[in-house]
Amino acid sequence: MTTSVRTAYRQRLAEGDIQPDVAQAAAVEALARLEGDLNGAGEPGFFRRAKAQRGVYLWGPVGRGKSMLMDLFFDSAPVKKKRRIHFHVFMAETHRLIDAWRKGDAAARKAQFGQAKGDDPIPPAAAAIAAEARLLCFDEFQVTDIADAMILGRLFEALTAEGVTWVATSNRPPDELYKNGINRQLFEPFIDMLKSQLEVVAVRGPKDFRLDRLKGARVWLSPINRDTEAAFDKLWAEMLDGQPEVGATLEVLGRKLQLPRAHGGLVRAAFASLCAQALGPQDYLALAERFHTVFLEGVPLLTPANRDAAKRFVTLIDTLYEAGAKLVALAAGEPEALYPAGDGAFEF
Repeated sequence: MTTSVRTAYRQRLAEGDIQPDVAQAAAVEALARLEGDLNGAGEPGFFRRAKAQRGVYLWGPVGRGKSMLMDLFFDSAPVKKKRRIHFHVFMAETHRLIDAWRKGDAAARKAQFGQAKGDDPIPPAAAAIAAEARLLCFDEFQVTDIADAMILGRLFEALTAEGVTWVATSNRPPDELYKNGINRQLFEPFIDMLKSQLEVVAVRGPKDFRLDRLKGARVWLSPINRDTEAAFDKLWAEMLDGQPEVGATLEVLGRKLQLPRAHGGLVRAAFASLCAQALGPQDYLALAERFHTVFLEGVPLLTPANRDAAKRFVTLIDTLYEAGAKLVALAAGEPEALYPAGDGAFEF
């Protein structure tokens, strides 16, 4: 029998894996209500569509346990077809479905999407998504791309019509999604739909649990000096166990990411090569899927002056954590000292 999200959360508390947090407890109750709705819904019948269930939108600063809570819910949710996915990856897949519909002739469309009326690619794309998952759990829900913003309303309206339930984690409340974006007024109906169909819960506890994650589950060496560099090099050599650095190349969306210092499931890279250049979530997902341990050296103090690199660093850390990959870091300071002050500090 599947453990309920309440039971799973209480078990984590009892085992000392997490500490009591009022905001987390409120989020668990919201997820438990949704779990109850799903328990009462059952699977959709063959000749009828499932009645759309409401969802949950968890938002708040990073490191407050939103992803952990969603994972507990995902594991306990009484749904056979379910999927947990980074939102950026989901949207990339959706755009590929839309592109395939637009480029395909009638025969190709029927082969991939089945019978569909009209030329609008959104309904058949939504139907294809719903066929694979009745529950979607999105991590890092954020909207920065106008191409995403312009289709989200119709896409999620179509997913709702298909009976899909969804849960999301985000650093932003709904009203701040796509803030200051081009033609934002066209995006605002989606925000209204989100707030009306999902229970919105703020997870804003005072403690950033990511700091414990960095200092506990991974090796963090700081500051950068002769001793820490030697310790970093020694650990790298021990992990290689005499094997040569053969390098690796990752292909992501037609681009190639060169990683010259790699062997098997190990990779060593400089902060500048992974965070100071224009890489994104899909690059980091590919990295986390390919390597079980990432040695990252030269992590500087992160300030508003290098805000973009700081954001990428957070995305990298989160992606490695979600994939269960290990991080060994050589940094200019302890995790607390890396946090930037001023503009952008909330998102970091």
